[in-house]
Amino acid sequence: MNTYWKKKSQEEIKTRVFDALAQNVNYKEENLLGIPATHLDEKVFNQDASFLKDAPFITSLVQNPNHIGCHTLGKSESAFSGTHEIEKELIEMCSVDILKGEPLQNDGYIASGGTEGNIQAIWIYRNYFMEVENADRDEICLICSEDSHYSMYKAGNLLSIPVYKVPVGENNRQISEEGLTKVLLQAKQDGKKYFIVVCNMMTTMFGSVDEVNDFVKPLEALDCTYKLHVDGAYGGFYYPFSDENSQLTFKNEKITSFSLDAHKMAQAPYGTGVFMIRKGFMKYANTQEASYVEGEDFTLIGSRSGANVIATWMILSKHGPYGWSEKVYILQRRTQWLCGHLADLGIEYYRHPMSNIVTIKNHSIDSEVAKRFGLVPDNHKNPKWLKIVVMEHVTIEKLMLLLDAIKKSQVELVS
Repeated sequence: MNTYWKKKSQEEIKTRVFDALAQNVNYKEENLLGIPATHLDEKVFNQDASFLKDAPFITSLVQNPNHIGCHTLGKSESAFSGTHEIEKELIEMCSVDILKGEPLQNDGYIASGGTEGNIQAIWIYRNYFMEVENADRDEICLICSEDSHYSMYKAGNLLSIPVYKVPVGENNRQISEEGLTKVLLQAKQDGKKYFIVVCNMMTTMFGSVDEVNDFVKPLEALDCTYKLHVDGAYGGFYYPFSDENSQLTFKNEKITSFSLDAHKMAQAPYGTGVFMIRKGFMKYANTQEASYVEGEDFTLIGSRSGANVIATWMILSKHGPYGWSEKVYILQRRTQWLCGHLADLGIEYYRHPMSNIVTIKNHSIDSEVAKRFGLVPDNHKNPKWLKIVVMEHVTIEKLMLLLDAIKKSQVELVS
């Protein structure tokens, strides 16, 4: 039973968004002189177009609401209170109905993407360790698998935290308890006492999923003080629906935060991510110097587009939870179909069984074929792997063209 996420008709969606926009500031009709913002430039963007009355997302772009701050904490900029309510509802949809958290027990906001969400989490935990545990910054480190997203290294660079990579198996893309134990012992030898740990919910290159207990067991066996973040930037809108027994949810008390990307599998506009964290932790990212912002600012990005919030809320509301599950089911079957045909052709590949990413060993496929079909390498200078992502537009017909091209190249190689 879903608490917040309900399927809505187009008319219900339109009514909800327009009602929310009507509660926001109206720059033309109200005498508001101190807000450094306004609607999109009328000289460039036609705001009287008749189609706007049936286009809630485009109207939200035109009206340009600012979603600065973290609205789940309470007080926010009252000029945009209407659409802030939609953001709060969207956070509950994701944290409760997708990630199985308890209602109103998590904070969060719509970020610019998974990179920001990951940095936000690491920033919070660094400050938490320094403020609560009285840690020196040099005693804090970041632990992640070698398949983790490059945003980990951005975070480490920005926050002056060293990153310790845990090796993964070449063919199963999993860390081992032994491998993590070795890394943790090295970190401790280097003087590290506090560990920010990132677990992957479908990596960008392989779609691989980290077993959370593979992290937790060695951490607790070595009596490590840690906080665990889940990077679901790719898998957050996919994996919870493909694996009903996932341990990567808010039900798992070892996990404190998640980042998701709505601009990948959810097909929202680029620049749309979701950051969620258990209550009580957002305060460690508060910038009190933002005193002119009503409610202050707890986010990395500051001012944010309310239009991206509305787009994501509309997408989820249009599909509903059962429609979304059906969408993922179809992609799962399509991916399984592809893997069966690749196996028949003797192509070496990796695929997590609950993922829609198939990563082929570079030597298994002709380079011209890979280039023609836009397969993405793990390294453009020296590729070892090439990936296929079975998105909604990647139909059986398009996959058949790839398979036919592979067959042809194999025949030509033999002859």
